[in-house]
Amino acid sequence: MSVSGAVYPFMGDSSMFIPPPDLQFEEYCVSCDYGTVNPTSMGLWGRMGDTWYRLRESYYDARKVGKSRTDEEHYDSLEELLGELLPTAVIVDPSAASFIEVIERHGRYPVVRADNNVIDGIRKTSQALRDREIVICDTCTDAIREFSLYRWDENKPMDTVIKRDDHAMDDIRYFVSYIKANEEPLHFAFIERT
Repeated sequence: MSVSGAVYPFMGDSSMFIPPPDLQFEEYCVSCDYGTVNPTSMGLWGRMGDTWYRLRESYYDARKVGKSRTDEEHYDSLEELLGELLPTAVIVDPSAASFIEVIERHGRYPVVRADNNVIDGIRKTSQALRDREIVICDTCTDAIREFSLYRWDENKPMDTVIKRDDHAMDDIRYFVSYIKANEEPLHFAFIERT
């Protein structure tokens, strides 16, 4: 596989993807990049110690299927992804106002509007992947596919990604930005309890 222009070239190594570990996770989160015509990508994350695992995903491509989903249908997919699990947060694409409203109206999951700073988010995600703070499980086939396709636009003078094959990439970036923003308060709370 060619890695020329790849945003995450080191993710071409198959050892970066592991089977979901058989663990009792300490907490769960979901990250979501929302689309009506473009794909909607949701990832379920489980934390054990200092590591978050992307355990499974829901990926719906309306163009490929030939049918758009309503916000309620996307919510049904969120419930199916979580099953009986209750997440600490569902981190959602900040432009998805109608979907955020549906999640809030159901009142079951706490929803957080994602930080959508692309370049800073990519930098944080790259470091988190290299440091194994986040690990992608081999069950997340659409995320793995997008890692192999996600590219910098080499025709632009500034750091710019090509807006294609980026929906799982966006939801992963939203997740990392969220955990990084909450890293210090969570660490401080842990110190206070001991």
